Amino acid sequence: MSAAPVLRLQPRRSRARAVVSTLRPRQWSKNLLLFAGLVFAAKLGDGSRWVEAIAVFVAYCAASGAAYVVNDLRDADDDRLHPIKRNRPIARRELSTETALVVSAVLALAALVIAAVLGYASLLFLVGFLALQLAYSLGLKRVVLVDVAVISALFVVRAAAGAAAVDVRISGWLLACTALLALFLGLAKRRGELVLVHADETPGRPVLDGYSVALVDRLLNAVAVATVAAYAAYAVTAHSAWMAITVPLVVIGLGRYLVLVHRHELGEEPENVLLADRPILVCVAVWAATCAAVLALT
Repeated sequence: MSAAPVLRLQPRRSRARAVVSTLRPRQWSKNLLLFAGLVFAAKLGDGSRWVEAIAVFVAYCAASGAAYVVNDLRDADDDRLHPIKRNRPIARRELSTETALVVSAVLALAALVIAAVLGYASLLFLVGFLALQLAYSLGLKRVVLVDVAVISALFVVRAAAGAAAVDVRISGWLLACTALLALFLGLAKRRGELVLVHADETPGRPVLDGYSVALVDRLLNAVAVATVAAYAAYAVTAHSAWMAITVPLVVIGLGRYLVLVHRHELGEEPENVLLADRPILVCVAVWAATCAAVLALT
């Protein structure tokens, strides 16, 4: 019989590094969605709007960091049993509960102040974002399908908040695409967790008991198709018909992600897949360049 794999802990971190790690800066890439309203409203040459967009981006990075701290405090006991999450600073007791709460409160307050400066609508969006994050951490993450629906809603809030901060209208189709794409990534994450738990025979989060790989695969395929359909509708209704040439790039990107999820059992950490896979990075870069060209010319 082969020996069981040995799970090694990372070297112990300093308090400063533990704080930074708990805030998960790699996942702040999700907040780039706040620039969507500015980009697709073709206001890239407006300097004042760029200042507002950057400010709301900073606010949501701070708010996200505060939410991650609360989430890790809530899940510390479960994280210690997980082969990957056991290395989180709070789970390893590298960061005390008191310090973590102070860090979370300071970040949340800073985010609210920035949002208040940007306007009443921005403040309301941020309060809703923080409330939804808190509800997710305290209980909604344990309800089957509601957990991924909340993740999707958080992305929609980001997109709408970004548009509100720079005072531009955002297409309903674009919000639908955002919701569906976030749902797709959330389901892929659940599939990755299921595979990891079953492979290592380690306890997972309670919500995973309500999922199965077969169910998640069916949902992933359905959501992928719906995402492409919503994006195609957005492309041909919100802008020039030339935007439709970007639809195949969306199909390729989603297809590549599905390949990584199914064949390589990735997906539990979407930010790592999206930032490390070269074909996806190339696809996103070509998509962005094509969209910019269409917007500039039309």
